[in-house]
Amino acid sequence: MVPRNQIRSIVPALMILGTSLAGIQTSTAEAREIAATALPLTQNGGTWDAGHVQGIAIDRVNGFIYYSFTDLLAKYDFQGNLVGTLVGWTGHLGDLAFNPENGKLYGSLEYKADEAFYIAVIDVAGLDRVGVSAAASPFQTVHLAEVGRDYAADMDGNGRFDGNIAETPDHRYGASGIDGVAFGPRFGSKDGPQLLTVGYGIYSHTGRTDNDHQVLLQYDVSGWDELARPLVESQPHRSGPTTHDGKYFVRTGNTTYGVQNLAYDAASQRWFMGVYAGRKPHFPNYLMFAVEADARPVMGDLVGVLAADGNGWEQGLLLPLADDGLRDPATGIRGWNQKSDVGLEPVGDGLFYLAVNSGGRGAQTADIALMRWTGNPDQPFLPVTPPTSR
Repeated sequence: MVPRNQIRSIVPALMILGTSLAGIQTSTAEAREIAATALPLTQNGGTWDAGHVQGIAIDRVNGFIYYSFTDLLAKYDFQGNLVGTLVGWTGHLGDLAFNPENGKLYGSLEYKADEAFYIAVIDVAGLDRVGVSAAASPFQTVHLAEVGRDYAADMDGNGRFDGNIAETPDHRYGASGIDGVAFGPRFGSKDGPQLLTVGYGIYSHTGRTDNDHQVLLQYDVSGWDELARPLVESQPHRSGPTTHDGKYFVRTGNTTYGVQNLAYDAASQRWFMGVYAGRKPHFPNYLMFAVEADARPVMGDLVGVLAADGNGWEQGLLLPLADDGLRDPATGIRGWNQKSDVGLEPVGDGLFYLAVNSGGRGAQTADIALMRWTGNPDQPFLPVTPPTSR
C-alpha cells in the first residue's frame, strides 16, 4: 500500500489578508474564506488496498483529517502528511464523526452475518504510525441493539430471517444496518447536549412501500465508557445501551443503502444527509437532503409502513425536510442533486469538505475539496479559491 498525497494550501491568502487589512475591500464570502486559511483547499487521502472511502472527519483544533476506507482508517495532517493508519478488522467501517469533547473518533461498524452493529470509539491520539493494529490499540466498540432488532426482523412471519438480502420482505423499514454518524443537538433544538446521531442503511427494494423513510437514532454517549468493549470478531459482544434517546423518520423516498453520510452544520443549524440515489421512479431520488435543527418532531403516519394490527399506518416521530433546494411537485420532497455520499463534513462559516472516491480493487483513493455553501438549488456548493485583491 503506497500512500499518495497532493495538497494545495491557501497560504497565499495569508498575504492577501495582510494586504486587506491595509485597506483592500473584500466580500463577506471572501472574508470567511480568509478565516479558513488553516484549512487545505484540497487533499488526497492516499491510495490503499482497501474498500472505497466511506466518510471523513475533521479535527480542526489539532489539524487532522481522518478517512474511513471500509477496513482501513487513515490519518493525515493539514499539510498532507500521512500520520498513521489503523488496520485489523473485517467488518464495514462507515461514516466518521470526531467528538471534540473527548478527542475520540466515532464510526459505524457492521457485522451483518452476526447481526451485530456497533459504534467504533477510537482514541486516535495513539494513531501515530502506519499499520497500528485495532487489536492492540484503544479501539472500543458499543453495540446498538435497536439496529440489530430492526435489521433481523422477520417481517413476513414465516419464522425465518432471510439475512443480508435486499429483495426480501424481511428487515423492518428495509433496514440494512447503519452508516451515517454525526454529533449535534437533539432534534427540535438548536443547542443543548451534543448527541450522537446514527443513520440507518436502507436496502434498495422497489417492490415494497415500508422503506421510504430515513431512520435516525440519537444517543447520549456520556456514559459509554462503561459500555465500550474491545472488538473480538470471533465472539461479537452485545454490550451497549438498552435503548436509544430518540428514533426519528424522514420521508425522502427509498434510497440505496440509506444515509451514507450524515453531518450537522452548526453555522446553518441544519442536518445534512448524503445518499446514493434511489430507484423508485415516482420519487425524485435526490442525492442530498436536509432537516432544520429546530424542526419539531411530530408523531404521525409512517406512510407505507403497516401498523402491527394491520389497521392503518405505523406511527413514528416524523421530521420534515428543510424548505430549501429543489422541489419535486409530485411528492413535495425537497433536496439537491449533490454528490455527498462518501464524505461530507462542515467546518464552520458555511464551509464544507466534500469527498470524491475513485480507483478500483487494490487501489482505492479519495480526494476532498473545501467547498462554500451557495444556497443555489442547482449548485449548492462551489470550490473555495484564494481571494484576490481588487
